[in-house]
Amino acid sequence: MPRPTRNRKINDPPKMSGFKPFGMPLCELEVLELQFDEFESIKMINYQDLPQDVAAAKMGISRPTFTRIYNKALKKIAKAFVECMAIKIEGGNVEFEKEWYKCGKCFKLFDEFTNHIKCAGCDSFVNSELTRINS
Repeated sequence: MPRPTRNRKINDPPKMSGFKPFGMPLCELEVLELQFDEFESIKMINYQDLPQDVAAAKMGISRPTFTRIYNKALKKIAKAFVECMAIKIEGGNVEFEKEWYKCGKCFKLFDEFTNHIKCAGCDSFVNSELTRINS
């Protein structure tokens, strides 16, 4: 019987929920799922230039596990790029550092729902527009 999968720690969710090829309607595309931990691994290595051992420690997992997640993410992105697929970012065994909410109009992220009356990004009333990301 395999060991249970540990939750990977994620600092903050991506601002977008996915990508699609330019000039193609989403309804005609196959969608590939990139999990939050896979997105985080790409962000840490390629965007933040962290070494794998440091990135693994930040996510609360071993370096070999981090490498497997990172390689899986690269393969998915390459497949989506070559085969003209949309990418949806969601799911996975993750735990966020704090609660996250997203404005439904401008997609600005908020880490705290209390005391927010208007969105700083678009001036809409966020009480009715916020979506919880961690659910």
